[in-house]
Amino acid sequence: MHGLDDGYIIYRKDVSMAYKLVCIDVDGTLLNSKHKITSRTKAILGQAHQQGIHIVISTGRMYTDAQYFSNLIGVKSPVIASNGAFIKEKDNDQVIFKDVLGLELSLQLLSVFQKHHVKPYFCTPDKFYYGNVLFKLFYIATKLLGKRDNSIDMEYIFSWQQWQKVVHREQSNMVKCEIIYRDIALVDELRQELQNIEQLAIVNSSKHNIEITRKGVSKGKAVAMLAAHYNLKREEVITIGDSENDVSMIEYAGLGIAMENALESVKQKADYITDSNDNEGVANAINRFVLEDGF
Repeated sequence: MHGLDDGYIIYRKDVSMAYKLVCIDVDGTLLNSKHKITSRTKAILGQAHQQGIHIVISTGRMYTDAQYFSNLIGVKSPVIASNGAFIKEKDNDQVIFKDVLGLELSLQLLSVFQKHHVKPYFCTPDKFYYGNVLFKLFYIATKLLGKRDNSIDMEYIFSWQQWQKVVHREQSNMVKCEIIYRDIALVDELRQELQNIEQLAIVNSSKHNIEITRKGVSKGKAVAMLAAHYNLKREEVITIGDSENDVSMIEYAGLGIAMENALESVKQKADYITDSNDNEGVANAINRFVLEDGF
């Protein structure tokens, strides 16, 4: 490990590589604590995109939500959504990859949630189903406070019978499930039961949620598939993130970058630690490792 004069940390990779694919997490990474992308960050990402670099949003959010941020930074690259369960081109609507929970697994999840009196959230690439009416109030509040500019297609599900109808109807589209909670201790037993279901992949993007996809789904796998799609080597890939669900793509990349505000476990896996999301860490990393005048 070598310390650099500007306070950054580099671990082991050759930073002279010509990178061609950059995959960036959204919350805690691209967005600052005000849930905004700075004009400088947009400009630097736009410049990299103009140089032929694929700038890819890679997030746990549903596709239409992720697509919004990709459009916001003005790039035409594909989007990795739902922690890698769905990858899609924006320009030609080509679905590069899709892995759904399926009916049997979704029904099994509903049974577990009902047993623990937990109201879930399920999503398809373009629709969000929620079981807690407080989510709608939170969503409205974030729009009123200017923390969200886009709208998403949502539907409130008020009973377990209705949930069963939804998962039957959307069995070929349901790519992800999520639990959001306040008291961590209350979900320990639930988390353990979910981890015992072999067909599931379980990660966190914050200390107050559990994100559930089918086993084998991860951001790392999605980045690898996208690299293969473009016939790129992993050494030509940069990934940037801050949370547990970013670890797999940080480990895969030729240069895995953690934010200064990232979890310590994420930093330990990274090759490089950039500034925090409130100090334009994404822009600074792209400027340093991608842009021609960034060295």
